[in-house]
Amino acid sequence: MSKLTDTQTVILSRASRQGDRIALPLPDRLRGGAANKVIVPLIQKGFLDEVEADIRNGEPTWRKTGDGHGTTLVITGAGLEAIGVETETPQPKPERAKPKPRTGTKQALLIGMLEAPDGATIAEIAKAVNWQPHSIRGVMSGALKKRLGLTITSEKVADRGRVYRIAS
Repeated sequence: MSKLTDTQTVILSRASRQGDRIALPLPDRLRGGAANKVIVPLIQKGFLDEVEADIRNGEPTWRKTGDGHGTTLVITGAGLEAIGVETETPQPKPERAKPKPRTGTKQALLIGMLEAPDGATIAEIAKAVNWQPHSIRGVMSGALKKRLGLTITSEKVADRGRVYRIAS
């Protein structure tokens, strides 16, 4: 356990009780060089982190960084341990359910064409949904692969060209 001054202990204890864990404002008697002598060692030991302050929402600032930005001080897990506050074990984030495509849309039509046993070519899809080829490729890589998590395969077929399918 690291040795802390009374002032450092007060700053960390106050921050541990804040919902946002911000260590500001500092005690009134602590200004200028004296504040630096107390705060800089806490940052160096990893007990406080300098993070960008949300000035628009009125977060207090530790120092200005220019361009209207500033930093604030937030207590870390190590800082909480240094003053004997038990940290909560982080709960795993709940798995987000994959979005489902709406029925009756051009995207649903595209998915239906790709799920067919024969698959579909870009030209066939363009004719069915009245989209440009670059838009079709964009929807397949963005909405279908990334957003919906579908696996799209393609293979070159002699009489049709490149055929796309959704892998099962």
